[in-house]
Amino acid sequence: MSAAGLISFYVGVLTGSVGVVSLLSGLWVEMNSSVWIAEWLIFSIWGVDIVFLGLVDWLSLAFIGVVALISGMVMIYSGYYMGADLSFGRFIFLVFMFVLSMFFMILSPNMISILLGWDGLGLVSYCLVIYYQNAKSANSGMITILSNRIGDVAILLSISLLAILGDWGVGWLLMWEEEFWGPMLMGLIILAAITKSAQVPFSAWLPAAMAAPTPVSALVHSSTLVTAGVYLLIRFSSILGCSEVLLGLSFLTMLVSGLGACFEKDMKSVIAFSTLSQLGVMMFALSLGLVELAFFHLLSHALFKSLLFLCAGLYIHGGVDQQDTRGIGQQLNSMPIISCYMLAANLALAGFPFMSGFYSKDLIIEVTEFAGMGVGFYYLMMLAILSTGVYSIRLVYYQYMGELGTKPSLVGGEEAALSFLPMGLLYLGALVGGSVLSWAYIPLLYSGLSVWGFLSLLVGVAASGLLVATLWTKFWFNSILRVSYFSSGLGSMWFMYFLSSFPAAATLRFGGKILKMVDQGWAEYYGSQGAYQQILRVSSVGGLGVELSVGVLLMGIFLMVAFVSLS
Repeated sequence: MSAAGLISFYVGVLTGSVGVVSLLSGLWVEMNSSVWIAEWLIFSIWGVDIVFLGLVDWLSLAFIGVVALISGMVMIYSGYYMGADLSFGRFIFLVFMFVLSMFFMILSPNMISILLGWDGLGLVSYCLVIYYQNAKSANSGMITILSNRIGDVAILLSISLLAILGDWGVGWLLMWEEEFWGPMLMGLIILAAITKSAQVPFSAWLPAAMAAPTPVSALVHSSTLVTAGVYLLIRFSSILGCSEVLLGLSFLTMLVSGLGACFEKDMKSVIAFSTLSQLGVMMFALSLGLVELAFFHLLSHALFKSLLFLCAGLYIHGGVDQQDTRGIGQQLNSMPIISCYMLAANLALAGFPFMSGFYSKDLIIEVTEFAGMGVGFYYLMMLAILSTGVYSIRLVYYQYMGELGTKPSLVGGEEAALSFLPMGLLYLGALVGGSVLSWAYIPLLYSGLSVWGFLSLLVGVAASGLLVATLWTKFWFNSILRVSYFSSGLGSMWFMYFLSSFPAAATLRFGGKILKMVDQGWAEYYGSQGAYQQILRVSSVGGLGVELSVGVLLMGIFLMVAFVSLS
C-alpha cells in the first residue's frame, strides 16, 4: 500500500471511531435526557459579550457521529480513488478542515461561532470544488461560492440585529419571537438555510458542484454541507413553527429536482438531483413542524446517499471512464459487489419497504396525510415521491440492463479491496440504518403510527415507478418525451441554471461597459489623465520641462488651500 493510502486509512479509521463513539454517546444522552452547555467569555465590547458557546445534546452528538463516520469512510475510500494524485496530501487536509468546520457549526448555538463554522464550510467547499483547477471547476466553484455568499450575508445581518438586541445566543431569540425582530430574524435564517441547502431558487449550484472529485461529492454534497441549512433550521425550530414560505419552496424543490433527475443522463448529476429532492423532503417536514422526522430523514439519507456516490465513483474510476448512464450497462459480471451496493443504495433512496430510507419517508407521508393539507396538495406530493422511484429505478435499469459500456469495468488490487471496507459499512447503513435510528432516536410521539398502514401505498408508488422507468428507458414512451425544449427544460430544473447565472452575467456585462465608457473613457479624458496630457502639451510648446509645470501647479494648489484656510 502506498504512503498516501496508509495516511488516508489511519486518518479515516480515527475519524470513523470518533463517529461511532459520538453515536453511542448521543444514544446515552438521549436516554438520560441530558444537555451540557459550555460558555467561554472571550472579551466584552460596548456592552456585548463575545463568548464561545458549546451545546452538547443528542441532536449534536448524533449528527457529529454520522458526519464523522461518513468522513472516515470517505477518507479510506480516497486512498484508492485518489492515491495517485500528486496533491493528495492537500486533499486530505481540505477534507479534515471541512470536517472541523462542520463540527464547529454543529456544536455552536451562538451566532458568532455559527458564522465561523458556516463560513469555513463555504470556503473549504469552494477549494474542494476547484480542486482540479480547470475551466469547468472554476465556473462551478464561482456559482457555488456566490450562491452561498447570499446566505453568509443573511447570517451577518442576523448577527447585526442580535447585537442591537444585546446578545448573539440562539435562546435570546425566544424573547423576541412575538415582536418585530422575531419574524425579521427568522426570515434571515431561512434565507441562509435555503441557500446552503440549495432550495429553489438557489438550486443550480449543487449540480454544478459535481465538478469536484467524487469523494468530495460523497461527503460534502450528500451528508454535510447541504444538510447544514437543515440543521440550522432544526436548531431554530422553536421559533420557526409552521412556515408557509418554506413549505412552498421545499415542495417546489422536490418537484423540480425529481423531474430533472428523470431527464438527466450524467450519473453524478442524477445523484445530485436526488439529493436536492431529499433535501426538499427534509425542508417540507420542517415547514410542517416535524422536527424529529426531518432530523431522522437527514441521518438515514446521509448513509445511503454517500454509498451511492462512492459506487458511482468506482464505476467512473474502475474502467468505464464515463459518467453517462446510458453507457454503464451490463456491469454485474465485472463489478458484482459494487453493483449490489449500488442496488441497495438505490432501493433505499426509492423508499423500498424496510430499507433505510423507508422508515423516515413513510413517517413523513403518514403525518402529512393527517396534517390537513388538502387532497390536491397531497397528490402533488405523491407525484414528487413517485419521481424519486422513477429516477432510482431508471438508474438501476441502466446499470443492469442497459447497453454495454465502452470498456469492461475491472476494479482490483489491494487498495481496491480496501475501498470495499468503507462501502460495506455504508451498505449495512443502507440496509438497517433506518430501523436502528428509528429505534434509537425517534421519540414515542410517532410510535402510534402504523408502518403497515401505508405500506401498500409505498409499494404501489414503487411499482408505478418501475413501470414508468421501464417505459422511459426502453420503449416508445421515450421517443415521445424527446422534445428538445421539454426535456432540456426539465433536465435543467426548468432552466434554473440560466435563471441563476443570467442576471449576474448581464449585470457584470453592463458594469463592464460602464467601466470602459466612464471610468476608462470620458472620466479619464476629462479628468486626471486629460489634465496630465494638457500640461504635457503646454509645457512642450513653451519649452518648459514637465517638472516645472507640475511644480507650478502644485504651488498654485497649495496657495489656494492656504488662502481658504486663513480666510
